[in-house]
Amino acid sequence: MSGEIRARFRVERAGFSLDVDLTLPGQGVTALFGHSGSGKTTCLRAMAGLERAAKGYFSLGEEVWQDETRGHFLPPHRRALGVVFQEAGLFPHLSVRGNMEFGQRRTRGSSALTLSEVADLLGIAHLLERSPQQLSGGERQRVAIARALLAAPRILLMDEPLAALDLRRKQEILPYLERLHRDLDIPVIYVSHAPDEVARLADHLVLLENGRAVASGPLNDVLGRLDLPAAFADDAGVVINARIADHEADDLTRLEFSGGPIFVSRRSEAIGTPLRCRIHARDVSLALVPQMQSSILNCVTATVVALAPTDTPGHIMVKLQAGSEPLLARITRRSAEKLDIRPGLVLRAQIKAVALLG
Repeated sequence: MSGEIRARFRVERAGFSLDVDLTLPGQGVTALFGHSGSGKTTCLRAMAGLERAAKGYFSLGEEVWQDETRGHFLPPHRRALGVVFQEAGLFPHLSVRGNMEFGQRRTRGSSALTLSEVADLLGIAHLLERSPQQLSGGERQRVAIARALLAAPRILLMDEPLAALDLRRKQEILPYLERLHRDLDIPVIYVSHAPDEVARLADHLVLLENGRAVASGPLNDVLGRLDLPAAFADDAGVVINARIADHEADDLTRLEFSGGPIFVSRRSEAIGTPLRCRIHARDVSLALVPQMQSSILNCVTATVVALAPTDTPGHIMVKLQAGSEPLLARITRRSAEKLDIRPGLVLRAQIKAVALLG
């Protein structure tokens, strides 16, 4: 496990500047999220040493790769990192195996994983003798990730690796990214402008806007902030960690999280399996008492934490606490006044839809 990551960069260009000072966890997936032009890719390239104009400091645990105050700058080829870009960038004259072996030759030490182990991890063992031209977009990206991992990196940098893929290919590769998250003990910096990818993969979230980090923290701490949902537009919501508690007789599966039970369509996983769920603010309604005459099955007790205006006229955002998990609800101002919604009020949060992530 790596120590914390320190990244302090300043880049000045005509019409754009990046100025960030970040302390990031040395494990799990940190997402750099923001709209186009927010500085995500520039920040990641600076971490990789590919932005020589970036002044500042970068360290991974005890290893300092850049410190402008001491005139220290480690070039990219001497940094123990793996980089995966939007385009796989495979060598067309090499087979899948040859591309992966190229990654092995880049390592400055011994890789913790063998070529066959990485191939199994990413589901590409049956593709080893194929050429890149015989692969789908999702397969090419998996090979690119495999090549990066075989260089024995201490950190993996991924610059919108799914952006060039269609929805079907994205769904193909996401489970493998989740497997990397679960099985590998190296930190991942993941650049994305897609809220669904961030919700599914990230542990830590950095929100960038106009070259500045306007928020940085554990995923739900940032997602649950009332001053930030506008950055996610209609995707405002939180991610909860649940586990499968039971498979009901009526083709529903009961999940349990700290706020209580929620029901979803029957799942194939075994009882006890952890699942990550996304709950959008638009899919949460509020009631002062349990609603017996309602088709909404998921209804949990929650406490109002705070209220804030939204960019949608006539609506407000309500932050709630359900057990140890935050929830967000977007309701009309008229409803809030009618129900006298206020901090400290205990009510029922009705969840119309639960999106299972993975």
